[in-house]
Amino acid sequence: MLYIVIFFLLVSVYLYCLLGGADFGAGIIELIARGESRNRTRILVTRAMAPVWEANHMWLIIAVVILFNAFPPVYSQIAISLSIPLILLLIGIVLRGCAFTFRQYDAIKDFSQEIYSRIFTYSSLIVTFFFGLIIGSLVSGRITTTPTDFIDGYVNPWFNLFSISTGVFLCCLFPFLASIYLIGDANDKGTRDEFIKKSKKATYAAVISGGLVFLASLADNNGFVRLFFSNIISVVFIIAATITLPLLWKVLESGSVWVARILAGAELFFILGAFYAAYFPIIVVEKYGRNITLLNSAAPKITLNYLGWSLLIGSAIIFPILFYLIKIFKFEVKDKISK
Repeated sequence: MLYIVIFFLLVSVYLYCLLGGADFGAGIIELIARGESRNRTRILVTRAMAPVWEANHMWLIIAVVILFNAFPPVYSQIAISLSIPLILLLIGIVLRGCAFTFRQYDAIKDFSQEIYSRIFTYSSLIVTFFFGLIIGSLVSGRITTTPTDFIDGYVNPWFNLFSISTGVFLCCLFPFLASIYLIGDANDKGTRDEFIKKSKKATYAAVISGGLVFLASLADNNGFVRLFFSNIISVVFIIAATITLPLLWKVLESGSVWVARILAGAELFFILGAFYAAYFPIIVVEKYGRNITLLNSAAPKITLNYLGWSLLIGSAIIFPILFYLIKIFKFEVKDKISK
């Protein structure tokens, strides 16, 4: 049952990065768009996100509930050591959701729509950055249960090159996902071609920023590069991610939208898999003492049994409903990009 709970935890994180990440990336794309392109992007983002964006945070909630119940030492250490970026992350999520809701559903359309849009786009960037920063901080080797002062306990765990570079990487990776997904929601060839170009630029940015993560690891001497390239699964996954990219561009040229979306999801899976395979089952790399893992921090067996069965039964209900929701609002999109 422990491994069933771990499976649902990892799946929840992946789905939040995939679905929520595409939404965050859409906001970043709108932020960096200029001129008439920004207006077209805003219309497309609103139309694509409006039906399903609220459902995406479900995966973050599930992951938090699993950590709180099944791995309390992990939950408490993250909440303490990374409290500052966590608070900023949550503020960004709240502001982003409120701004998007008012922009989409406000009965009065006036100058306030521009304010809502700015809050939405900047919050998308902030949330993405701090989400990536928190992921990097977990394995940065700066978290400690016995801090010497405030800086050592609450700032150093996340204010370092490796954590910051991970946040920057996600700010490039999520727009890549969003651009691929938004291609299928465009109604005209000009907009589709524009987002194909955006996705290529986002790909280059993601590759470059991914390289910076490795350089930051070497600069911080946190052992990530050594662990990564000494793990066969990580190496296989990163090779798979590299091979998937040219295949993805070939599929986009052929016009198959849903195959491109599946390949983009596979790309994210390979990247996250390569990252965490280097550390599994470690979840928090401690500066001093024993690392916190998914095995040595597990709750009592009875708790895992109740939680595991709840997840199994709940998934049998949630996944069909979610698929039905997506089918209603998304499957009517044409599967072929018009030439």
